Amino acid sequence: MSAEPSPLRSQLRLSDWGVIRAHGADAANFLHGQLTQDFAVLDRDHARLAGFCTAKGRLLATMVGWKHADDEVLLALPAETLAATLKRLSMFVMRAKCKLTDASGEFAVYGLLGTPAAEAWTLTRDGDAVQVALPGAGRTLRIQTSGAAAPAGAEMSADDWAWAEAEAGTAWVRGATVEAFVPQMINFEVLGGVNFKKGCYPGQEIVARSQYRGTLKRRLQVFETDSAAAVGQEIFNSADPEQPAGVVAGSGTRDGRTLIAAEIKLAALEGGSLHLGSPSGATLQPRALPYEIPPQE
Repeated sequence: MSAEPSPLRSQLRLSDWGVIRAHGADAANFLHGQLTQDFAVLDRDHARLAGFCTAKGRLLATMVGWKHADDEVLLALPAETLAATLKRLSMFVMRAKCKLTDASGEFAVYGLLGTPAAEAWTLTRDGDAVQVALPGAGRTLRIQTSGAAAPAGAEMSADDWAWAEAEAGTAWVRGATVEAFVPQMINFEVLGGVNFKKGCYPGQEIVARSQYRGTLKRRLQVFETDSAAAVGQEIFNSADPEQPAGVVAGSGTRDGRTLIAAEIKLAALEGGSLHLGSPSGATLQPRALPYEIPPQE
């Protein structure tokens, strides 16, 4: 039997993404002490999925980071959280030999579909560009200099990319969801965004407690519906319509259907129906996640 043909490669300029540069001898160590991932031993063949939390463990931003040079780390993240993240991180630099700047004007961020399968967060270099394998089959983040030609592939729509993001069970913190989630609420640790063996960072105790005390009551799940959805939109359960049961963290529409990645109360999955926007809103149909959620210890 012949193998199924690989999907055609497609690309999209992610104009809603930006880049922060951390430059200096202490750049990696500084980020190591502020983010949920281990940057102190980051090599040049991998990127890091990471979060920046408040002292209460709530995510202010989510990002992908990699070593651009021995004394330089770049962070790619949604532009709507970039300015606040840059400002807050800069408050903690103090005496560290690290300078943080907005480098968005120097780089273009692309999403690619139909690329060869690779382990998530593996980094490859293509001249001045880097490509980071993302969770989900054939998904890649490409960051290149802003003046370079667009990568090969037919241009896809923003909804095609957003659909693939939701289908992969992933979501990024956006303006409407700043401080809405502890990392595990969007399955961030399952996707490789939290290192529980590294040292302290803002919110580390809360994040660790959620992991090891079995207190997590909310998770990211994927749903399908026939109504468009917006990040930050509330979700309601028919069995408990007086209060929201969850919130949309990401969504994409294709062929009249919408795929939603939503943070949801686990109890709301046990009975009743889920509805978008109001107790009488469009019904959400659960879809299986493409990865397993480990049982709470």
